[in-house]
Amino acid sequence: MDTIAFLGAGSMAAAMVEGMIAEGAYSAKQIACMGGKGVTGPALAARTGIRLASSLEDLLSSADTLVVAFKPQHLAAADPRLLELTAGRLVVSVLAGKKVAALSKAFPKARGLVRSMPNTPGQIGAGLTGWCADKPLSPADRAILDKVFGALGKSVEVPEAQMDALTAISGAGPAYLFEFAAALRDAGLSLGFDPQTAKLLSVETVLGAARLLARRDVDPEVLRGEVTSPNGVTAAGLRKMTDRDFRGMIRETVAAARARSEELSA
Repeated sequence: MDTIAFLGAGSMAAAMVEGMIAEGAYSAKQIACMGGKGVTGPALAARTGIRLASSLEDLLSSADTLVVAFKPQHLAAADPRLLELTAGRLVVSVLAGKKVAALSKAFPKARGLVRSMPNTPGQIGAGLTGWCADKPLSPADRAILDKVFGALGKSVEVPEAQMDALTAISGAGPAYLFEFAAALRDAGLSLGFDPQTAKLLSVETVLGAARLLARRDVDPEVLRGEVTSPNGVTAAGLRKMTDRDFRGMIRETVAAARARSEELSA
């Protein structure tokens, strides 16, 4: 019997499904998905072994929890049958920018509504999910969230007023880091390294630095200072980042992402 269903089967749904299966939170037999008119649903089902539903009724026939994972822009045009089909079920949304009030209009009979924002590292159990709910959840529903979000990594409950900012930082944040890794790789290429070596230097440097930061549990500036000698190699590179206002650029990047999240919630 299915216990959790995914309406939408894109990259975020895939990350969640793969993470939950990998961590043993749910077996493939306990998960169903439906991916609209595209090929994402069949592809996700074929890759993970979860059940591909043939209709909304089929999707929710034996699911206690629904994860809404289609594109945020499609919420306003969501199938009206969902109003009754989600009655009495826990609905968990991963739609960027969509507020609890908007979810309540689409799923007014759900027993609980959760607005959440996982990130893609959840597919390897290294993610972070921020969330808020329309009302205090029962212990049983909190246990479901712990099970789902715990399989993806860590989670944090925040006031809804902070969800757009959280989306801009942790939801979109992996893309910023991937872009930095790509830039570091390209810098290696420009200095004459072959592609394989440039990629190795970039990936392992980013990975090792992130692990060190997590394990030392100190401010990043402390670790930066430990690797920076006055007038040394690292200092020369950091001066260029300061000259180009690297931190200001990151603030602007996050602000732009938050603004887009707010636009999507309008």
